[in-house]
Amino acid sequence: MTKTQKLNGSLIGLTVLLLTLLTLPAKANPQNCGPRGTVVERLSSHFGETRRGIGLARQNRVVEVFASDASGSWTITITLPDGNTCLVASGQAWEDRMDDLSHLADMES
Repeated sequence: MTKTQKLNGSLIGLTVLLLTLLTLPAKANPQNCGPRGTVVERLSSHFGETRRGIGLARQNRVVEVFASDASGSWTITITLPDGNTCLVASGQAWEDRMDDLSHLADMES
């Protein structure tokens, strides 16, 4: 397996993970939630993260991805209709990518 195939497999895995997270019921741990302004300020001041992407999920929840070029840290949040923002996932080694993955639809298993 080439390095590109491994990377593409990882991107597909991340996409599946995100889709799975977005279809789960909203049962966030209250300890990982807070007012959106407070959460965004902490991501910025403590980790140097800025918003890299945003989307609307079911039940009017807003999904955002924050990341830092300097540290490589990243965080995925969901903001609920009541204004609380919950941390969904975080990690390291963030890279901004805009890969065309349309060719993967034709790949054989």
